[in-house]
Amino acid sequence: MRRHRGHAESHLVKRIGWMRAAVLGANDGIVSTSSLLVGVAAAGATTGAVLTAGIAGLVAGAMSMAAGEYVSVSSQSDTERADLARETLELAADPEAERQELAAIYVDRGLDKDLALKVADQFMKNDALLAHARDELGINEITKARPIQAAFTSAVTFAVGAALPLAAAAFANAEQRIVVITIASLVALTLLGAAGAKAGNTSIARSVIRVVFWGAVALAVTAGVGALFGTIV
Repeated sequence: MRRHRGHAESHLVKRIGWMRAAVLGANDGIVSTSSLLVGVAAAGATTGAVLTAGIAGLVAGAMSMAAGEYVSVSSQSDTERADLARETLELAADPEAERQELAAIYVDRGLDKDLALKVADQFMKNDALLAHARDELGINEITKARPIQAAFTSAVTFAVGAALPLAAAAFANAEQRIVVITIASLVALTLLGAAGAKAGNTSIARSVIRVVFWGAVALAVTAGVGALFGTIV
């Protein structure tokens, strides 16, 4: 007699919450800080001014990312709580209507009406609110809003990303600073794109091209702006 052995599976979608915040933070840290450094350097600023601008950009950017992620994800969390509170009231007021509503969802997914009602009864017997949260509202442990996690992840990865072009600016001489920052930033974006694709098991080439292209555009635009205003001043 053959025995079926269970096995643990690790699905990539479980990483979606922190991975989105990490990639966004690191990408923004590299692009915004390197663009700032290149823009200031193109304006003819001294080494001290370039590094001061970069450090200020790193600190301000990390704090801004943390605050922005916390506020936006907290809004999602507030919406989830409000939906769950309303669902709790509806379950208490008219459980039969909620039973029929849940069964209708399963019918739309392919079950016949009798089986859908049995499934709805079983789920509601175990945890009615959990069943409606998952199948009616689309709220589950994977997609659940986590403001603190998002804020911390974004701030840390922004700072790490920003530190790379800042280090390049610190060790490059004035004549080569723009080229060195640009090369270091594009290399960092390439590695970020590859790491993100690897973590998400997606196309490395497509991910790398996407992040490098927009990073190069940002660097080119800010270098042009810096050179323009530097000449005018």
